[in-house]
Amino acid sequence: MKTIKSVYKIGHGPSSSHTVGPFRAAQIFGERWPGADEYRVTLYGSLAFTGEGHGTEKAVRSGLPGIKVVFDREAKDLPHPNTMLFEAFKNGELWGRDRMFSVGGGSVRIENEESDDEAEVYPQKNFSDILKICRDRSLNLAQFIYRLEDPSLRDYLKTVWEAMKASIKRGLAAEGILPGGLGVARKAKTLYETRCYNESADVTMNRIIAAYAYAVSEENADENIVVTAPTCGSCGVLPAVMYYMHSERGFPEEEILDALAVAALIGNVIRTNASISGAECGCQAEIGSACSMTAAALASLYGLNIDQIEYAAEIAMEHNLGLTCDPVKGLVQIPCIERNAVAAMRAISSVNLSRFLFSTRKISFDEVVATMYRTGKDMDEKYRETSHGGLAQIYYAN
Repeated sequence: MKTIKSVYKIGHGPSSSHTVGPFRAAQIFGERWPGADEYRVTLYGSLAFTGEGHGTEKAVRSGLPGIKVVFDREAKDLPHPNTMLFEAFKNGELWGRDRMFSVGGGSVRIENEESDDEAEVYPQKNFSDILKICRDRSLNLAQFIYRLEDPSLRDYLKTVWEAMKASIKRGLAAEGILPGGLGVARKAKTLYETRCYNESADVTMNRIIAAYAYAVSEENADENIVVTAPTCGSCGVLPAVMYYMHSERGFPEEEILDALAVAALIGNVIRTNASISGAECGCQAEIGSACSMTAAALASLYGLNIDQIEYAAEIAMEHNLGLTCDPVKGLVQIPCIERNAVAAMRAISSVNLSRFLFSTRKISFDEVVATMYRTGKDMDEKYRETSHGGLAQIYYAN
């Protein structure tokens, strides 16, 4: 598996697959073919259908100024739903070309090549392999991670955490209407400041965590800086719960960093054995993965054992199976923002169940990840980020 650093990427929203990945792909192509007279990229699949609403054209041109962007909505049988064909021309002739895939979480793969910016760190391929190593060597998950990653990981996690906190603070302070034409108003500030009459402690906790999730997700929708966790569309889940535990429950930042490492390991297992791309496997691959990562992080923060952590992650993913990706108007707003808040609260519930029931579980984390991938592949294309079905279609029908 790759370094867990690759799970967390800091960049502009609203979509890691549609903005962070294509931006990076354009940069890579410009570096590989410098000095061309003209550059062109053809976007296929989900990038073609929802790229305009997601800001893909803007992202590509930021990565390679002056490039011509073509949306091809007719091509079928693509090797990946987020396919890009980059071409460079010189003296009127084709000079160079590369086909690239935005594979989720801002990661890019060049056809027939290994990625050069994501080092292979883990010889283990799934959670069961990791679990065996940890038991054999009496390691917890954080200790396992730090033994295999290079020493720069800790500083990188600090940078990620600072970016997460900054996105929450900006989002809580901001007001107004999000761009894109849906007329969606920012709600994080209102949610954070408005207390219900006779509000219980549990309701207050859920409201504050939801406000944090809204804050980050609204920053993402406004194309501001967020952290993929594991994607931009699901970027609010993990920061919301971790920030609440730090600011309201007093967990020190050093422990938060360890929890972020555990979350990234879970995301890494999902990405390696399934997908974190909504275009490939629906929203279960994005919100489901974020929920699972957050559950594992929180269980780790609470000091639960490795079986309880695995069960928390499994519960969180299992109860997001089949979740469709059907963004209205191709924007990461409806239902995406609200889903981040719901997933944050579901992650907490998953940990509470795992704390008491882990010894009774029947399904492993690896099994639920494999199920998610098969479910995503079986899902009709119109429910995988094309905005051709589900909520997106109903909204327009009404």
